[in-house]
Amino acid sequence: MTDKILKTADARMKKTVEALVKELSSIRTGRASPALVEHLKVDYHGVVTPLIQLASISVPDPKTIAIHPWDRTIINNIDKAILKSDLGLNPINDGNTIRVSLPSLTEERRKDLIKIIHKRLEESRITIRNIRRDIVDELKTAEKNKELSQDQNARAADQLQKLTDSYIDSVGKIGKDKEAEILEV
Repeated sequence: MTDKILKTADARMKKTVEALVKELSSIRTGRASPALVEHLKVDYHGVVTPLIQLASISVPDPKTIAIHPWDRTIINNIDKAILKSDLGLNPINDGNTIRVSLPSLTEERRKDLIKIIHKRLEESRITIRNIRRDIVDELKTAEKNKELSQDQNARAADQLQKLTDSYIDSVGKIGKDKEAEILEV
């Protein structure tokens, strides 16, 4: 019984960390990455579609992203989507390919990005703690319904706390790595 509950907690916490990693990959650093633009929404003949579904995205060098749309008629729509985004990028459209050069980050922008990262990290920590609270409630309910003894509940709660601590530590490490990536000049 407790193994099943703890596996559920582990899976939910793991999903939280995976979502954090995905979200942080879209935050701009000094290096080009397809993840910066692949989530952008583009108007494709009246349907709002993620850019990743409309074009191949490559990184020919560390400061440039190249976007090769499969349908050349939407190249201007992709251009507009990049301009409208909050990324602060200026695309260069040559008719077949869109090139996006990443300017160096200013010190002020780096500090802003670090604040955004810290906010996302705290949101992930809160989510992990909420998962722990839900599981503790589930364990108490199981004990109340005589499905678990007090000793089993206490052991499961200890294991749950260790699991929670390990995921919160991994969130901190992910944050430190991303922060170092942004501060890298």
